[in-house]
Amino acid sequence: MSYCLNPHCPKPHNPDNGNFCQNCRSPLVLKNHYRALKPLGEGGMGRTFLAVDEDRLNAPCALKQLLPAREIQGNSQAMAKATELFEQEARLLLYLGERHSQIPTLLAYFEQDKRWYLVQQLVEGRDLWQELQHEGAFNEAKIRALLLDLLPVLQFIHDHQVVHRDIKPMNIIRRSASAASMAGSVGSGQLVPIDFGVSKRLSAVGLNNTGTRTGTEGYAPIEQLRGGQAFPASDLYSLGVTCIQLLCDRPLNELYDPIASIWRWRSRLWQLNRTVSDDLAYILDKMLEDSIEQRYQSAAEIIDDLTPLSAKKHAPPVAPLMPPPTPAAPPVVPTHNSPPDLSVLPAQNWECLNTLIGHTGAIYSVAIAPDGQTIASASEDKTIKIWDAETGEIRQELTQHSAPVNALAMTPDGKLLISASADKTIKIWQLETGFLLRTLTGHSGAVQAIALSPDGKTIVSGSADKTIKIWHRQTAQLKKTLKGHTQAVISLAISPDGKIIASGSDDRAVKLWQSKNGNLKTTLNGHNASVSAIAISSDGQTLASASGDKTIQTRQLDTGKWLATPKAHSSGFCAIAYAPNPDNFTAAEGHILASGGDDKSVKLWHQESGNLLQVFSGHSDTVSCLAFDPQGRTLVSGSSDKTIKIWGVNS
Repeated sequence: MSYCLNPHCPKPHNPDNGNFCQNCRSPLVLKNHYRALKPLGEGGMGRTFLAVDEDRLNAPCALKQLLPAREIQGNSQAMAKATELFEQEARLLLYLGERHSQIPTLLAYFEQDKRWYLVQQLVEGRDLWQELQHEGAFNEAKIRALLLDLLPVLQFIHDHQVVHRDIKPMNIIRRSASAASMAGSVGSGQLVPIDFGVSKRLSAVGLNNTGTRTGTEGYAPIEQLRGGQAFPASDLYSLGVTCIQLLCDRPLNELYDPIASIWRWRSRLWQLNRTVSDDLAYILDKMLEDSIEQRYQSAAEIIDDLTPLSAKKHAPPVAPLMPPPTPAAPPVVPTHNSPPDLSVLPAQNWECLNTLIGHTGAIYSVAIAPDGQTIASASEDKTIKIWDAETGEIRQELTQHSAPVNALAMTPDGKLLISASADKTIKIWQLETGFLLRTLTGHSGAVQAIALSPDGKTIVSGSADKTIKIWHRQTAQLKKTLKGHTQAVISLAISPDGKIIASGSDDRAVKLWQSKNGNLKTTLNGHNASVSAIAISSDGQTLASASGDKTIQTRQLDTGKWLATPKAHSSGFCAIAYAPNPDNFTAAEGHILASGGDDKSVKLWHQESGNLLQVFSGHSDTVSCLAFDPQGRTLVSGSSDKTIKIWGVNS
């Protein structure tokens, strides 16, 4: 079949070998070479056809016709700009396609019958949008393979001072095995970016220059759509959006939270009972940063972060907690002479006492009242629930937040509950009645973490806006704003004496601040993914930080020095909590640490020896939060499986 290229032809389908359209008499063979067979796609600037080159034994090719929208055709200036962009696409294909096997090469560029055409190498296969529809959502391995295949191509494009400006699933084709075989190529399954129609040279889009506002809404970053600017980091943003859509298989408007101005793809993935490792999540979140300064600046940086630690010469130490030793190996013991007294937590007697069910979204935070009789939980479903710990009944449901509730804290007297939300607010509630007393505003991003001073008079909050704010609880006045993290602050803890604030961030750093004056005391590095949780022991001596990099790092709080030999684990950590120490505790006896994470279990560790005391199983998804009661005999865990479990010593 031949296809007529006259856009006004009412019946464009024609027999195979005709030279002129039977309906409008337009020529069917361009330049005596190229015959269009069928349409492949149509966009705002033109149409693409499957074609053959009759002078090359009917070799298949892709024929693109410049055909802007009618309003552009009726505007001479706009039409001149469209023609300029079309020629630019041809020049870029000529320049780049000859130099890289994963970029289509230009075969011809010409005008005929007052219409412009370009002919390029045909990339046979399905685009990633079609692949998503046929095969379903991508898993982590497939996303990693996608990034490692496509990022070197983008690095090549950027190295040649070009930005694509329209990366999306529909513009990435996976080369089919049959096509690669016919071409004698080893590129079966390779990903090929197509449609360079809005690409531009970097020299023309400097930092202080504006250009054409272009790109596909949802995939294009704000600098393209608002200011007409584009940089290598702009393409990396679009690729990040592409990846999360392929992972979640959901429309983009279900993945982006316009209230908090952040992508909520991770919680959506949890709702679909799927997850990815925190190190990949960190990479994707950094690609998706609204601020171009906070994004990866080059594809090479992402490739480096995707490279396994074992392949890096500069791999930093990993977590000090060690898996339990094998029976044949002597246990690792602390430096004191007598073995640790673990009677405070008789591991063999711990069991699940109750499972609380009622939330419709992942549990993000839990808190226990001082008397152990009341539990509060915060959820992705935007609610806070107050539970009777003994019966499991819901006493109160607090619904005034307009976005997921990320963190909770209770005052030492158990009378007030503090909540932090992605709606950028902090709320203070009467715990017994559920009455809302105050709402604190001031953060410009989602409030991700919260902590209370030991006397309950000071609230500390951490936010996606990269700041930490210190509030006077009784007056609701903002006392200080601490700046220093380069990405979202997602975990907080305050020392028992109230003098030190510890913060963890998506920037992988732990920072220690002096609470009195807000001065930065020190920055602790070593994690290779977001610092998801921070805890300080009740004696104020030890700081623990947990990360998706599969490590927990324990340090002396006053010096920042590591306390034990580093050892990696098999899955990422999302939550940690120190068990309160008894009154007769001595430092020689060690610390008990609880952890939860991607392996769906809760673990109890003896920190100093690294011995694993007990594993609690029962959750069906990531354990995202933990809290001990003040006596250390009850542990509460919250999970992405939407349940809360109460673990206790069965005496």
